[in-house]
Amino acid sequence: MNTAQMLPEEFLYGGDYNPEQWLDYPHILERDIELMRKAHINTVTLGVFSWAALEPEENVFTFDWLERMVDRLHAGGISTIMATPSGARPRWLAEKYPEVLRVREDRTRELFGARHNHCYTSGAYRDRVQMINSRLAQTFADHPAVLMWHVSNEYSGECHCPLCQEAFRGWLKDRYDGDIDALNHAWWTAFWSHTYTDFSQIESPSSRGDSALHGLNLDWKRFVTAQTADFLRHEIEALRAGGARQPTTINLMDDYTGLDYGRLAKEVDIVSWDSYPRWHRGADAETALETGLQHDLMRGLKEAPFLLMESCPASPNWHEVSKAKRPGMLACAGLQAVAHGSDSVQFFQIRQSRGSSEKLHGAVIDHYGGEDTRVFREAAQLGSVLGTLEPLAHSRVEAPAAVLWDMESRWAMEDAQGPRNARLHYHETLVKVYGGLRRSALNVDVIPASSPLGSYEIVAAPMLYMLHPGTAERLRDFVSRGGTLIMTYWSGVADETDLCFLGPAPHDLTDVLGLRREEIDALYDGEENRLVPAADGGLAGGKSYVCRNLCEIVRLNGAKPLLEYAEDFYQGRPALTVNRYGLGRAYYLCADAEASLHKDLAERIMRQRNLRPILADVPDGCEVTSRTDGSREYVFVQNYSCAPAAVPVPPDAELLSGAGNVLPAYGTLVFARPLAGKPGRE
Repeated sequence: MNTAQMLPEEFLYGGDYNPEQWLDYPHILERDIELMRKAHINTVTLGVFSWAALEPEENVFTFDWLERMVDRLHAGGISTIMATPSGARPRWLAEKYPEVLRVREDRTRELFGARHNHCYTSGAYRDRVQMINSRLAQTFADHPAVLMWHVSNEYSGECHCPLCQEAFRGWLKDRYDGDIDALNHAWWTAFWSHTYTDFSQIESPSSRGDSALHGLNLDWKRFVTAQTADFLRHEIEALRAGGARQPTTINLMDDYTGLDYGRLAKEVDIVSWDSYPRWHRGADAETALETGLQHDLMRGLKEAPFLLMESCPASPNWHEVSKAKRPGMLACAGLQAVAHGSDSVQFFQIRQSRGSSEKLHGAVIDHYGGEDTRVFREAAQLGSVLGTLEPLAHSRVEAPAAVLWDMESRWAMEDAQGPRNARLHYHETLVKVYGGLRRSALNVDVIPASSPLGSYEIVAAPMLYMLHPGTAERLRDFVSRGGTLIMTYWSGVADETDLCFLGPAPHDLTDVLGLRREEIDALYDGEENRLVPAADGGLAGGKSYVCRNLCEIVRLNGAKPLLEYAEDFYQGRPALTVNRYGLGRAYYLCADAEASLHKDLAERIMRQRNLRPILADVPDGCEVTSRTDGSREYVFVQNYSCAPAAVPVPPDAELLSGAGNVLPAYGTLVFARPLAGKPGRE
């Protein structure tokens, strides 16, 4: 399915709208449509939490209000993303089919309430979801206003009920070809005498039972993802059986570790996600960096444009502190998503709920209900800007650099019980490695570790603890053909079942890196070491760098040291190395160093490879990103500081949004220029 051709040639702008909460207030529903048009909203998402209004009793379907709403919106020039309602089931369903309620890891069944409190294995729940999804599809499959299907809402959580236990055992039998000895070896069950003699003995991890078998823990997480993906597939099949042919999407979450999103992304046509950064808590440029990483990860899941499905036009009510967005931040945050490859900016919520959990969550239309508010004015202004940027819709982000991401590796690493149990700081390391490349004004893809590498100049593999079969070979081939690899400490430790490799480490890459790991030192919180230039090395003018948390001690076998440790018993030992392998180079960072090292290393590599930044002399606090349609490059410059910033706009630039070359605080400048070769190449 070519999804780009099935969506409008414009950016989708709007968000979640919940008319079922306002059916007794018809004047509000009519007024809302007027306000949406004034805000340039062209798309809303309907039905996410509407099951009780759509099926108030079993097999009693009341779609008339939803049909009227879709028709009214369509008459007002507003399209619909139609949701399936499985994310919040009605009370009658839980009362009649108690098996749909989840069981906790301590084997206690949940009461009705909250969201996603349902078992993905339950046949009763699957039957009811199939019924309502197919009915919705039959009703709206041919409606000209329905652009796509939003399947469920923020899939999350797990169930440990008897149905899931039996499904888990069946999944394990398939995974290990019915061979219990193979499972025992993979899980290393001889430790603590936990050997299984039959698959029927296996139970999911529990605080009351087994929780120290790392192979069990890892396979359980894989099973939860597989079961969720199967439920997602079941939902989509019901839509297709009902006649729906529009694209499908699911809304993913920020740095969520409960599921492997790479697996779920395979089931849908378009990836979307919900972005709720904690702006103004510290340096906004740092928050923007982390948010940009998540945008790039969502783009990398299918290597295609994605959708920003939810964001907050004001402030979420569930943060520890509901900080108001500063003037300009609403547009700046939305346009950052567009800069990184989103074809939409959408909010939760269009109208603020009057009661219950999210009644104080920000909205385009607040309880006051008027258009003369700062938030509404800024939302309308952003809608107008998106209209001027329409030529960019469905263009792509092309990146010369990639950062590898592997959720299974993270699961295993964070469960490994060492070298740090308090925190391994994987996410922070990912941000720093990514940030070094982004702060050097390069586009960066964040991609699953299984992705092809052939199109990249630079590939970074931070803390790649687990090496799946074939990963080392792909990295070796990438470097040998002329690529530059950046690898860090605590890589190549274990295989796909979380068994530690035997022999020199990082496993199967010691010749590529020109070294082997001897040991690793975990530092207490507050402890530091320093990385200083080696005798004939260094990065930027003899600078030294602080490191914390983890310091790996390596023995060189051909690699050249660039930095070395300044303190402790490993003083003088290599801390950053480079090795020539084939036509390329492999860098190895042995310690958790400060962010500035990563930027200096990225700039060194860019000089070596003759890579050009998107824009030279980027002011501090600003982010630069670009998209391309194959003939022109569209450059976004965004100011995440509280002070104006001077931007070196090229003389051949065509200004699309913004004015002059001075960016106000939280301002965005967008310009187009001819595409001169592949982005990133001189």
